[in-house]
Amino acid sequence: MMQSRWRDVEAEALVEHYARAGVNRDLALRVYSSRLLGGDRRLVLHGGGNTSVKTVMAEVTGEMVEVLCVKGSGWDLAAIEPAGLPALRLAPLQKLAALEALSDQAMVNAQRNQLLDSAAPNPSVETLLHAFLPDKFVDHSHANAVLALADQPDGDALCAEVYDGRAAVVPYVMPGFALAKLAAGTYRDHPGIEGLILLKHGVFSFGVDARQAYERMISLVSTAEQRLQRGPRKGSARSAPPRRPAPVAEVAPVLRGLAGECTDAAQAVWRRQLLAFRTSPAILDYVNGAELARYSQAGVATPDHTLRTKNWPLITPVPEAGRLDAFATAAAAAVARYIERYHAYFACHNTRLAAAKTELDPLPRVVLVPGLGLFGLGKSAKDAAIAADIAETTIEIITEAEAIGRYQPVGEADMFDIEYWSLEQAKLGTTAEARLARHVVLITGAAHGIGAATARAFAAEGAAVAMLDRDAEGSAQAAAAIDGAALGLACDVTRSDDVRAAFDEVCETFGGVDIVISNAGAAWQGKIGEVSEDELRASFDLNFFAHQCVAQNAVRVMKAQATGGVLLFNASKQAVNPGLDFGPYGLPKAATLFLSRQYALDHGADGIRSNAVNADRVRTGLFADGLLQARATARGQSVEDYLSTGNLLNREVTVDDVAQAFVSLALARKTTGAVLSVDGGNIAAALR
Repeated sequence: MMQSRWRDVEAEALVEHYARAGVNRDLALRVYSSRLLGGDRRLVLHGGGNTSVKTVMAEVTGEMVEVLCVKGSGWDLAAIEPAGLPALRLAPLQKLAALEALSDQAMVNAQRNQLLDSAAPNPSVETLLHAFLPDKFVDHSHANAVLALADQPDGDALCAEVYDGRAAVVPYVMPGFALAKLAAGTYRDHPGIEGLILLKHGVFSFGVDARQAYERMISLVSTAEQRLQRGPRKGSARSAPPRRPAPVAEVAPVLRGLAGECTDAAQAVWRRQLLAFRTSPAILDYVNGAELARYSQAGVATPDHTLRTKNWPLITPVPEAGRLDAFATAAAAAVARYIERYHAYFACHNTRLAAAKTELDPLPRVVLVPGLGLFGLGKSAKDAAIAADIAETTIEIITEAEAIGRYQPVGEADMFDIEYWSLEQAKLGTTAEARLARHVVLITGAAHGIGAATARAFAAEGAAVAMLDRDAEGSAQAAAAIDGAALGLACDVTRSDDVRAAFDEVCETFGGVDIVISNAGAAWQGKIGEVSEDELRASFDLNFFAHQCVAQNAVRVMKAQATGGVLLFNASKQAVNPGLDFGPYGLPKAATLFLSRQYALDHGADGIRSNAVNADRVRTGLFADGLLQARATARGQSVEDYLSTGNLLNREVTVDDVAQAFVSLALARKTTGAVLSVDGGNIAAALR
């Protein structure tokens, strides 16, 4: 059963902390208890729920005024700060309760007009509900256990029986002014209650102080949990799962490709999605259920979830090992039916609205795969994880609801109204996407030097980045230093099993791969007539065969996705302009240069572009005492002089310059088979 996590010592420490910043006690305690709610996924997820406190603050004139501090749109309760609870003048908000009706636009305008700080975030869409309730502290969550009771055909009677006067039941009404009025009226009609159960939506609790409101929430949820456990509980029939399902790493790229959308065929532009996989015994019981097609398609557990998951998930056929082609064909048909259903859903409900809406993309955000688990989908790794988290929570709710009755959430028309509600859509924001958003980039030799710089450059363009390197600790640290979705993996690219395992892990983490920078290499030296066979073979293993292994795995994944892709090779100037005593390095690099062109030739029909970067005299941090030092000494120069005066422009080439060359080639949609020099001008190394 759910237990209170309130600790007086922690609460007082936060009060003292915020007092130094001028935050009053009420607001500090509001922050503390909000975090307690947000830190429990059984109560709220990813920006869900809202909280408020009625307190007193100073106007710009110094006059003290009663205010409502309520969660701002876009803030997550788990990490909320005082700035996430903007203050509004309370009295003008409470006067709105006398109105018979209030449009959404007028409500938003009225709320923003009462902000003490005009730059504050938009207050929650449920601000007026908080304002109309008289209690000082008000908490709102979408608790799993409460929804399992409220999402029943007889949810009103069931909740009334369970709470027996402790909480009043409010029929489902779309959030906004109408719900605020109805909730306030229900509160007045039931004096002494501890909370409100909003059918198909969630639960409110309130109290004279932060602890009372929070612990009432915990108590109300615990009561629901006790009812669910008391039963009687029924089991669910299961379909027979495949004896050997296909691995996640093979299924994910297929689904990722099918769940993408080609938005410009001439430019080969795809609206890709990233994937996040989840599985557990509970998830497998659910996706293998004999009635999966019924209960999984009934709708979201609370309307707030539709923004992240759409109203129903895609169900695929069972992916059997060794029969991936058959799975891909059947899954493509399932996606087509999903899209057709979404178009019909939009056409049906859009006609009810006074002002017609523009249809959102019809692609799924959750995929249920019998025998395997579920995938969340999103425009970024974070969004995919949010969708997966919500899907996993939905499974918990539906499983509990089905155990005591029949899961029946809010109806499809009401879900449509929430999905296309402008106030709900505003939560996602309208920021333009970065140039390589929705892309997954894999880089070898990524712990240091050119590889690490390239990872930073692609992450800055919005890509999710997988960084592979023999230096496991270095790749992990380099990934951790990137602000964005980055995965650091240990991988010896000269071992084919290592490379395959790394690609599989990237597919399991992000769903697939779109751009591969084959960068790992090392510079063997020696006169070609004297070098040992072992040294030459070692150089070819790393500087040629490893590139081939990486590229083959990339093509395997890209063809499964069927959305094209990009191969980029670090070829080096040695591939074009061999240097004295650098044959052991230059020979495999020359082969790699031609390898890049062979991939362009053989896989252009698959939409895969292949290009190379020819870089020279780059201080990587690895070779300053080796390759560069040897070259500089041969010229009678220091490394610094060699780097800054050895090209036509007399400019030092940095790892960031090389990284930007890779980014440019990734963005050049109609360039393949090319070699881009990054050397400040070295005619001897120019292609001719």
